[in-house]
Amino acid sequence: MRLLKFILLTLLALLVAQPVQARKKPNYEITLKINRGVDTMMMMGFYHGRSNQVVDTAYRDKKGRFVFTSMTDTIPEGLFFFANAQGKYVEFVVYHEKPFFQFETDQRDWTSNMRVKGSKQNDFFFDFHREEGVLYDELARQEMLMDSADFALFQRHQLRLLDSIKMAYVSKGPEMFLSKMMIATKEVVPPLVDAKGDTLSDEQRRDYYLSHYFDNMALDDNAFLNTPRAVFFDRVMGYFDNVLRYAPPKFIIQYMDPVLDRTKKAPNVFQYLLVTLTQKYLQSKVMVYDEIYVHLVQKYYASEDNWWTTPSSIDKEALRAAKWERLLVGREAPELILYDTLHVPHSLHAMPFKWKLLIFWSPGCGHCKHIIPEVYRVFEKYQQQYNLCAFTILSEPDDKTRKEWKTFLADHGMNSPQWLSLDGGEANVDWHDVYDIQSTPQIYLLDENNIIQAKKLGESNIEEVLTAICGN
Repeated sequence: MRLLKFILLTLLALLVAQPVQARKKPNYEITLKINRGVDTMMMMGFYHGRSNQVVDTAYRDKKGRFVFTSMTDTIPEGLFFFANAQGKYVEFVVYHEKPFFQFETDQRDWTSNMRVKGSKQNDFFFDFHREEGVLYDELARQEMLMDSADFALFQRHQLRLLDSIKMAYVSKGPEMFLSKMMIATKEVVPPLVDAKGDTLSDEQRRDYYLSHYFDNMALDDNAFLNTPRAVFFDRVMGYFDNVLRYAPPKFIIQYMDPVLDRTKKAPNVFQYLLVTLTQKYLQSKVMVYDEIYVHLVQKYYASEDNWWTTPSSIDKEALRAAKWERLLVGREAPELILYDTLHVPHSLHAMPFKWKLLIFWSPGCGHCKHIIPEVYRVFEKYQQQYNLCAFTILSEPDDKTRKEWKTFLADHGMNSPQWLSLDGGEANVDWHDVYDIQSTPQIYLLDENNIIQAKKLGESNIEEVLTAICGN
């Protein structure tokens, strides 16, 4: 009897527990209903950096709804979109609200007919877009009726009116994500005078612009990473690609570190921006920007609080940065001793010339076949004028390539005594590792003291660099 009572109590407990499990809420539930819609499938996604990410797909149910929900997955904050297979879409906001929203609209116009339940952010968002839509509709109508001169005036009027509407919405709801996005795209204008009324110089105004460029953007808010590229990615990368373009590396670092520091309260933004900048300067063709890559790795990747990547990735970047640090412009090039085609040894450091080209190349490299003859032509043109030599190394020293190498040298008349052709098969160091040779050709310019004066040279810039550096 006791056993039967225990079994009954256990079953009762299971029956009672079952509804509790069923009542567990999903992490998000967002529904979309399009009256008179024809789509049977709809995607939901969000903007991310310079791309879009689809996070969920739903099929129309018997009530005509697309229900996006998950008990396990979560969604980030930011600007989202619904999109059909033909590319038609409508945007909405997920920001500082639990993502349990209901959207209902009409097939004729998804945006202007949208009604929202469960989200003040989206009520605000669609109210603005309805007003914006009225302006653009009138603009399109008048374009058909007006001549070009009158329409140009009307267009300017409508755009000024749109700016006024935007500012009104920003004032009405500064905490709304739409307002924050609109503010983020607003350009910073340096003042003409300082607080004392003194006129600012062009240099002072430039420094103000550089220091205040991000005043309108909440870099400490993860949601900004998930916005259209014009709001976040283009604005942020425009700072480094355009505003700081061709600035000296230490100048860039001076303004880059405060930007990264501001993002640390938004881990997703910090990680994304750090990785993007690291790759930018890792791949940069500007020879002195290696210093920026080295700085990023040593300051951020090698730090004790690195949480955003794996130990193996940290080790890989730290090792490469250590190599690159030894090869920065202004550092002494590591010594190399190799043998020529007659097995006579030659020392890079002992070459008695004022200027030295250090070249890693192979006839097995299609790019090298095109560039090296042009490099040799420039070398011959300036070798006497600049007291210039070339220390060239076969980067693929196998038997097959050696034959191609010797034939290539003969066919292109590369026989100047100041152009040393050296076999990379035997050397004092592992030059692949020391010089981090991942691709060829690699061309350096050294002075008589073996200090690196230039690197990343090629046919497009070698003559210009030689004349600029060696000719002074």
